[in-house]
Amino acid sequence: MQHRTLGDSGVEVSEVGFGAWVVGTDWWGDRSEDDAIEMVQYAVDQGITYFDTGDVYGHGRSEELLGQALAEVRDEVTVATKVGYDFYDNPQAGHGELPKEMEPDYLRDAVEESLERLELDSVDVLQLHNADVDEITPDVLELLDELEEEGTIDATGLALGPSIGWLAEGDLAIEEEFDSVQLVWNVLEQEVGNHFLETIERTGSSTSLIPRVPHSSGILNEQVTPDTELGEGDHRGFRPDEWYETGWEKLEALRFLERDGERTMGQASIAWLLAHDPVATVTPTFRTKADIDEWAAASDVPTLTDEELTRVAELSENDFDIDRDDGMDSLRSSVDGADIESAGLDKLAAD
Repeated sequence: MQHRTLGDSGVEVSEVGFGAWVVGTDWWGDRSEDDAIEMVQYAVDQGITYFDTGDVYGHGRSEELLGQALAEVRDEVTVATKVGYDFYDNPQAGHGELPKEMEPDYLRDAVEESLERLELDSVDVLQLHNADVDEITPDVLELLDELEEEGTIDATGLALGPSIGWLAEGDLAIEEEFDSVQLVWNVLEQEVGNHFLETIERTGSSTSLIPRVPHSSGILNEQVTPDTELGEGDHRGFRPDEWYETGWEKLEALRFLERDGERTMGQASIAWLLAHDPVATVTPTFRTKADIDEWAAASDVPTLTDEELTRVAELSENDFDIDRDDGMDSLRSSVDGADIESAGLDKLAAD
C-alpha cells in the first residue's frame, strides 16, 4: 500500500481508504455489528490506514463501531469524520436527507460528540458534510481554524454530495485551501472531478481530492450486471435503469484497462483516479473481505500509461459514442445552476 498526504496538513493517508458509511447502517446491505468491526480490522491488515466516517451514519453508530474497531491501532491509522446534519433533533425517514445545521456553536458541539463516540481526543480530518456555499461562512472558517489551533483536528475537509457534486462549494473549499474535498468521481462520471482539477491548477491550491464511488455504483467492478436484482434497501437503487444500461456499454469500451493477472477492472478504476496528482486517497464501498483484498491491492497494480489515460479521456469527451439519454443528465447545485453554467457544463441543475 502506498501513501499520500492531504493538502499541506501533513496528515498521511493510504491510497485506498475505507468508507465507513457501510458500518452502522444498512443502506449497502445488512451485516452484523461484529461483522462490520471484523471488516474494519481486516482492512487494517491489508494495509488500509485511512478510515472515513460521519456522525450521521447510523446516527452516531458508525463512529462508535469504528472507534471500537480501531482502538488497538489508533496510532497507525488516520480517522476522518463529518459533521453538519442535525440528527439529534430529527428522525431519519428512509434515505431522505436530514436538516443541516452549520452554525459554529452546533458544529463545535457535534465535534465533541463525535470525539466521544470515536473514543478520541482529536480527529485527524474533520469534514463539513454537504455544506451549501452560503453555509461556509467566515464564522465557520474561523471555527475550523480554532479547532486546528486547539489540536482538536489536524486537517479540514468538505464532503460533497449527495449527488455528483456541488461545483460552487468545491471551488470555495479549494480557494480557501481546505486540505481535502470529497466527491463522487469515476471514469464514467468525470465532469466534477475534471472541473476541480482545473480549479486546483488555476488557483495553485494544495487541496487534495478524495473520490468516492470509484466503481460507479457497481458497474465498473461488475457487481451490478444486467442480471442483478437490487434489494429494496440497497442504496444503489437510486440510479435509473437507463444509467445502468448505458453504463454496461461503456464498460465494454473500457476493457483495455484490464491486464490479465495484473490489473482487474475494479483495480483499474481506482488506479485511474490515483493517476491524478491531486488525488490523495480513493474510498470504495467495501461490502465483503474479497472486495478489500482486490481493491486494497489497487495501490500496487501497474499504473495507467499515458496512452491509456488519453484513450479514456477521448472516450469520455465523445460520451463513449452512445447517443441516448442515460437518465442522469443533471448535477446537484445549491446556487440554481449558476455554478454549472459558469463551468460550461451542458447539464441541468437538479431540483
